[in-house]
Amino acid sequence: MTERTPEEKRLPDPAAAPESPAATSSTGTLACAPSFTTPRPRHSPLNTYTSARVSLQQAGHSLATAEVLQLQLAAAQARDAVHASLDVQQLTQGLQQRNLPALVLASAAKTRADYLRNPTLGRTLSNQAETTLRNLSAESPNASPSYDLAVVIADGLSALAVDRHALPLLDAVLPLLDPTWRIAPICIVEQARVAIADPIGEILNAHLSVILIGERPGLSSPDSLGVYITWHPRPGRTDAERNCISNIRPEGLSCAEAARLLHFYLTESRRQQQSGTLLKPASATPPQPPLPPCKL
Repeated sequence: MTERTPEEKRLPDPAAAPESPAATSSTGTLACAPSFTTPRPRHSPLNTYTSARVSLQQAGHSLATAEVLQLQLAAAQARDAVHASLDVQQLTQGLQQRNLPALVLASAAKTRADYLRNPTLGRTLSNQAETTLRNLSAESPNASPSYDLAVVIADGLSALAVDRHALPLLDAVLPLLDPTWRIAPICIVEQARVAIADPIGEILNAHLSVILIGERPGLSSPDSLGVYITWHPRPGRTDAERNCISNIRPEGLSCAEAARLLHFYLTESRRQQQSGTLLKPASATPPQPPLPPCKL
């Protein structure tokens, strides 16, 4: 029999059978081999409340390899979402199937690199897009506001979110609106940021604008959709003058729940003629009578 080297002696002898069934684990590895992974439940109880990375497995004083790999995967998915291109053809076909007219526009950012490096370009319409909108507005027979609502679909920082959730959200919210709403052709805008809805709403003479836009990806949410509602849209509007619904995705706020909240904001903004910090869900709730004093 060949003598084993010192290095080989440190490894299990493949020709030797285990001394007892207990010497082998259910995975086929040696049960007596030391483990540096801190044992924890497969699913932490905290994971039922959040998809955030909590109660992670450890290997000594560091994260376990599986956790590190999952973190690297999430970071890669977030980067891919930021650089992904919007599937404009899929969106336009989906809107056509729903008998919803659409316009395809672009911001002043000509490339994704320009969009990421210069946020101002993403808030500004390209010259061609502005001309298209002005021609559409000029065709309106009314000089007064032509539309009650301008709907914008923009890629933002996650085209993936828009591809997955924009049409389902429209399917959920449009049937909730009163039939008297005059809705402008839906504008699909590439390389766009939230404020792109301001010049669009102004040119279309819309009372309200709502933009469905991909949110900045997180390490647990590369496909989160956001919605911003603005009364009397025009360039120069601030975030304080908007209402926001965020984290729209199956693992966050469902399309049905987001549609109910969006319906509230649209109807109340129309009724109160305002949006932003002055418009909150509690503002539509009638004041409750004061409680009677306690008798001691």
